[in-house]
Amino acid sequence: MTLEETYREGRRRLAAAGVDSPAFDAISLFQKYFGLDRQALILRGAEPAGEEPSRAFLSAADERAAGRPLQYLLGVWPFLDMELAVGEGVLVPREETELLVREGAARLRRERPAAGDGAGLAIADLCSGSGAVALGLAGEFPAASVFAVERFPAAFSYLTENIRRTGRPVAPLALDVLRPESAGELPALGLLAANPPYVACGEIDGLQRELRYEPRSALDGGGDGLVFYRAIASFWTPRLVPGGVCAVEIGEEQAAPVAALFEAAGLSRVEVTRDFNGFDRVVTAVKS
Repeated sequence: MTLEETYREGRRRLAAAGVDSPAFDAISLFQKYFGLDRQALILRGAEPAGEEPSRAFLSAADERAAGRPLQYLLGVWPFLDMELAVGEGVLVPREETELLVREGAARLRRERPAAGDGAGLAIADLCSGSGAVALGLAGEFPAASVFAVERFPAAFSYLTENIRRTGRPVAPLALDVLRPESAGELPALGLLAANPPYVACGEIDGLQRELRYEPRSALDGGGDGLVFYRAIASFWTPRLVPGGVCAVEIGEEQAAPVAALFEAAGLSRVEVTRDFNGFDRVVTAVKS
């Protein structure tokens, strides 16, 4: 088959399986295995595809058609200005989570105008996974001491790999966010950020099929989805300095209960920010 015929066959298989964006997914996989983007494919589409890359491309298309996340098949995914390594065992960084980085940084600068490049500040990212939030905040505050807390070994390996890939000064810590003694391992914090598991455990099996490939531990927020927010409020917000900021990503209907948890923990001036789809997505608050 030619390059064009091979690409079209991969796209056909994805479309037949009901993949939401068959053309995008097909060209993304095609670029991985053939090194050709859309423009190059147009120019060289009549050339022979080659047996080895064709087999690899169509095999990957079949895996994607079966529901395996595109990000896992590619092995990397963009987040902010970075390209992060991802794969089995770690949650895929999502565009909505970029809002957590931006809002956390903006709120800190608003509350502490002298924050500057972060010199003298300590920042922690809980349930760090791939390290996306910690690395994003390290880019915002390059002179800060940034800590990335992650419990699970598979995710921790991606965290350390992405620290290496980006070269950003983030310190990975293998700690359990749900254990109160873990918080004592960190210094006093100017900014505490987290994108914790927040799906109610009874709802996980009903999620889209791609999410079933991602680690359940990165999704399961307990019976009501709030287990990690309770731990953050109880164990971790006391690590904030006066005027320090807590910023968390939330599920669509969790703004009110999370705000109540934070206010009960002594945080004030709670703000809720909506994402590009109009859903409540980020809660920020300040240590009184």
